[in-house]
Order: sequence, then structure tokens, then C-alpha cells
Amino acid sequence: MMGNLAKHRELILAGAILVLLALVTLRYPGFIAPGNLVRVFDDTSILIILALGQMVVILTRCIDLSIAANLALCGMIVALLNVAFPGLPVPLLIGAGIVAGGAFGAFNGVLVWKLGIPSIVVTLGSMTIFRGSIFLLSSGQWVNAHQMTDAFKDFPRATFVGLPMFSWFAIAVIVGFVLMMWRTRLGRSVYAVGVNPTAAVYTGIDVGRTQFFAFVISGMVAGLAGYLWVARYAVAYTEIASGFELNVIAACVIGGISIAGGIGTAAGAVLGALFLGIVANALPVINVSPFAQMAISGTVIIIAVVFNARAERKKGRIILRKAEAQA
Repeated sequence: MMGNLAKHRELILAGAILVLLALVTLRYPGFIAPGNLVRVFDDTSILIILALGQMVVILTRCIDLSIAANLALCGMIVALLNVAFPGLPVPLLIGAGIVAGGAFGAFNGVLVWKLGIPSIVVTLGSMTIFRGSIFLLSSGQWVNAHQMTDAFKDFPRATFVGLPMFSWFAIAVIVGFVLMMWRTRLGRSVYAVGVNPTAAVYTGIDVGRTQFFAFVISGMVAGLAGYLWVARYAVAYTEIASGFELNVIAACVIGGISIAGGIGTAAGAVLGALFLGIVANALPVINVSPFAQMAISGTVIIIAVVFNARAERKKGRIILRKAEAQA
């Protein structure tokens, strides 16, 4: 039943994206040109990557408000490493960002797991810590394009089989998350913890440990996104991606990821991010004001929350009916 509900939501969202594209095409036919659609996907790749990481955390009944601050801190770390050691290969710098992000995610996870502190409190605090750490690391200075090596800046922009590396990173992360959620014990544990933590314990699943690994995964994708963001815009500073965590959460909610946990798929998170990416790229083209864009995005989020709440109530009624039948 959960799978059918998820598919239903994803089909509706996919249809909404097609309708949005059709409406934009009426005003600007060139928007659906293959080259432009590739650019839209490329522009949305970082949001897709972060939404998938946030999805895993939300599925376990937690939330990561520090994901954008983690991105910014990891971005500054790899930028400073590139300046201090210009000979370091780019893959090694990317690996350093992923490891650092995972460590910062583990910091959140330990506090939630071992101390039982609500995740919203933990990540609100760590968000401030991460932002402050950027200032301390950089002494408040920016790392600009002329300080970065050409290899550091050019690698994400390189194309392979007609697609930029940004897009390939997003595709690789999507495939990885789909496989993890449906083919691994961790993925099944994430859903079990979100649906019913008490029942998960009786099946031998450690709820706290599962939430810990969810935060580590969220941190790792934030570390990857940190490099991609800094390399793309060729600048690193304290306020990078400030407020971007709201876009990430919005993408998850629009994609059908239930804030109550246990419901949602990687496909839904990707579709939610793509919807926001298309809105951000399409509406300025047809001269829609930024304020109207915000209103449209907010309306869609509210509709998604209402739809998710109705789906959860329906699932609850089904469970109760089954319980009554067995009694």
C-alpha cells in the first residue's frame, strides 16, 4: 500500500512538472530545447544531491537544519586546501570534502543517538557552529577565483557524453541512493525506524544507530555539494548557501517525503528538487517577479503538506481496520 501511495504522489508531481513546462513553453518555446533542459538539470544538481541526503534523515523522523552550513564549511575547507596545496589532485580534494562532511554529520548523529537531543535542536545549534567555524578558518576572508587552481574550477564544468560533470555527479548520487534505499539493510532499517520505531526495536534494529548513519550520509552529500558549489561559483565565504536548507526541505516535502518519517522515495525527492529547479529557471524567463515565485513555491509546499497529511491519515485508517479485523 505504501508503495502504491508513493507511486501515486510521484505520478501527480511528474504530471505537475509537465504542465508547468507546457505553460512556460507557451510563452517561451525555447525553454524545452534539449540543451536548455540539460542546463536546468545541471543548475538543479546540487539541490537534488542535498535533497536525497535530507530525505534519509527525514525518513528516520529527524531533520537536518545544518545541511547547508555543512556544505559551506566543507566548501571552505576544500578551497583552503586547494590554495595551500595547489598540487593536490581534485579527486583527493573531493574525498576530503566528503570525509569532512561525514564527520560533521556524525557530530549531529552522536548527539541525537547518545544524548537523545531532538534533531531540530541539535542541527540548529550545529548550523551556527559550522557557520562560525568558517569565519574562524578563513579569518573572515573570501577565497576568490584567482586563488583557486584551474583544475579545481574546471573539473565540474567538464563534459562527458554531452553532459557536464555536475549532472553526472547528481546522476551517480541518485543511482546510489536508489540502490541503498531498496537493496541494502540500512535502507530497509531507515524505513522501519520511520514507520514504527518501537516495532523496529523488536525486529533487532537499533533506532539511534540508524539515525546516526542517516546524519553521516546527509553530511557526506553536503561535503560533496560543498566542493561542487565552491568550484561552480569560484568563491568561498562565510555565507555560502545561507538559507539553502529551506530549499532542500521544501524539495523533500514537495516530493512526498513525510516529515513524520517512514514515507517517501528517492524518486520523489528528485522530482521535488526538479520542480523547484524548473520554477527557479522558468519563471524569470516569462517575467514573473521573484515575489510571485516565492508565493508559487509556498503554495506548492502547502498543497504537498496537505496531500501528505491526507495520505498518512488514510494509511492510519487502513492499519486500524486491519488491527480490528485481527482482533
